[in-house]
Amino acid sequence: MKVEQIYTGCLAEAAYYIESNGEAVIIDPLRETDPYVAKAKADGAKIKYVLETHFHADFVSGHLDLSKKSGATIVFGPTAQPNFAAHIAKDGEELKVGKVTIKVLHTPGHTMESTTYLLRDEQGKDYAIFTGDTLFLGDVGRPDLAIKTNLTREDLAGYLYESLQQKIMPLADDVIVYPGHGAGSACGKKMSKETWGYLGDQKKTNYALQPMSKAAFVKEVTEGLVEPPQYFPKNAVMNKMGYTSFEEVRRQGMQKLSLRAFKAAWAEEEALVIDTRLQDVFVKGFIPGSIFIGIDDTFAPWVGALIPDLNQPILFIAEPGKEEEVVTRLSRVGYDNALGYLEGGFEAWKAAGEDIDTLDEINATDFAKQFSPSINLLDVRRASEYNAQHIQGAFNFPLDFIDRNMNQLDRNKAYFIHCAGGYRSVIAASILRARGFEKLTNIRGGFKELQETNLPKTQFVEQVTEL
Repeated sequence: MKVEQIYTGCLAEAAYYIESNGEAVIIDPLRETDPYVAKAKADGAKIKYVLETHFHADFVSGHLDLSKKSGATIVFGPTAQPNFAAHIAKDGEELKVGKVTIKVLHTPGHTMESTTYLLRDEQGKDYAIFTGDTLFLGDVGRPDLAIKTNLTREDLAGYLYESLQQKIMPLADDVIVYPGHGAGSACGKKMSKETWGYLGDQKKTNYALQPMSKAAFVKEVTEGLVEPPQYFPKNAVMNKMGYTSFEEVRRQGMQKLSLRAFKAAWAEEEALVIDTRLQDVFVKGFIPGSIFIGIDDTFAPWVGALIPDLNQPILFIAEPGKEEEVVTRLSRVGYDNALGYLEGGFEAWKAAGEDIDTLDEINATDFAKQFSPSINLLDVRRASEYNAQHIQGAFNFPLDFIDRNMNQLDRNKAYFIHCAGGYRSVIAASILRARGFEKLTNIRGGFKELQETNLPKTQFVEQVTEL
């Protein structure tokens, strides 16, 4: 028996590969399926099942393409109603894979179809649970992401309590927990940085598994939930209803466009131009009107948070060799309408004598020297980060909701902008610049470096109570 976790850091997402005696299973695959097919081929195995723990909201799964390529049966848990052929397993049903068994445990709560898969080894011993978004390390799945339902988040949290108490807690302490996500995912609140652990440890340390009444659990799990990214329900619908083949998405997105074709597509298709280069490179020169979202950070979640239309035509600028990665990451969160990229990238634009723009920057030390309460300082971190600690007088302007809050700013004013480390502030500055804000200065290094300057400690405000 082989069990392999395939973890994708930029999405904080875990897929799983299980192989036994020439048969394999993939659990919660990402959109691009070639890596899973290659693993099975290397093991001389046939992929028998593609197991889905639920209709994912934070990424588009590769279940449809993988099933078509491998002939594998797609499996969902009870109550799932996909718009395509799939096996809807019964609670307690056992699936044979080589010499091992996978038992279906219906664990509604995160969503009503949410299912945990219990892997039993060749001797029939409970070995591991693949919990999807039912149980994380240090947390449980938030109960407010289900596709439209008449149930409230409190109703779903009640189901989650019963699932954990009746299906998960009775299992042995030495059972391995393989969750669907780790720290950084918006599918929970308090996830650990570890990506797997033992159930016994979770029984001791996970706040949601401590002895408490259902009412107390519901209150604990629903308290402090922030609004989920806007693309989540749209991805869940794609996972339920179906989508364009990744191969077709990749073919279209990988079109190499001349400068003339790039400019024509920008105008004719009303496309959005995303510059995916490093932030330090972007600020020194970029195409006017383009938006920075760098590929070397949490690219896909920020695309999903900031671009409301999944069908938005997208053109992009990339470093040579990074083009396919850009298209792949866009597709992982359902942005399938990439039209192509500028051949030669920004250097080709610059060499043609086209207009370029730059973004002013200042390092944290120099900003601290000129800081005064009259400076317009935008803190684009999330409200929770701002409330934990911020600079006195800074205005919290979360990047997540920049479009919604744009009317709170004045185009005639000068703004300094910071986030935690510099990535989000450059995204925010690029969006503001594209919307006509000219007097912008990014604080390089962000809040982390501001804390290390000679700004008086009295300028840092901590633990503001949210109203």
